[in-house]
Amino acid sequence: MEIVFNLAISLPGFLIGIVFHEWAHAWAAMKFGDDTAKNAGRLSFNPVVHLDPVGTVIIPIVFIVLGMGMFGYAKPVPVNQTRFKNYKQGMFWVAFAGPIANLILMVLFCFLTAAGALYIPQSFAFKTVALQMMNFAILINVVLALFNLIPWPPLDGSQMVKVFMDYNTARKYENLERFTLILFIFLWWTHAFRYIMRPAAGFANYILNSFIYALG
Repeated sequence: MEIVFNLAISLPGFLIGIVFHEWAHAWAAMKFGDDTAKNAGRLSFNPVVHLDPVGTVIIPIVFIVLGMGMFGYAKPVPVNQTRFKNYKQGMFWVAFAGPIANLILMVLFCFLTAAGALYIPQSFAFKTVALQMMNFAILINVVLALFNLIPWPPLDGSQMVKVFMDYNTARKYENLERFTLILFIFLWWTHAFRYIMRPAAGFANYILNSFIYALG
């Protein structure tokens, strides 16, 4: 029952985070002249069109079962970089759009959590559950933002870094993707990822407390 409860608490924030992340990539690409994602039906808030069997279903369930919280990813949106009006600016901002979207959601959920904690009456039966859901939404969105900014292929941060590389250097840099799985396993099982995320979680907590102070 605990696994089912954790899944129910985590799923809304997780789906909102990954869907908005991919939608932002598609929206930014369209603004820079590439409508590939739009034509593929990815400029949408419908979770189904962004679902990846492994990243959106299997990995999140494994994380929940192992008691590690929920984590995963959606299906990457298709982008044709050759159609950008400005190639380098397009690459940079389309990649950055996903993490920015998650940071915006983090701030929004901080506000909603603060407002809920202060103004939802204690007599409301689902107050505790609602606040737990929003607290997880804060956490998952700040994690998604920072995680995707890691400059390691194929994460968004690597696409942003490649803008400043010449062609040959960028191709060699892309070869690091072969070791991505090994890197992620190392980060998770050594708990190094927790230390990476700790400043981000502290920042999110600061934003939340600021809203509580302002609204209170």
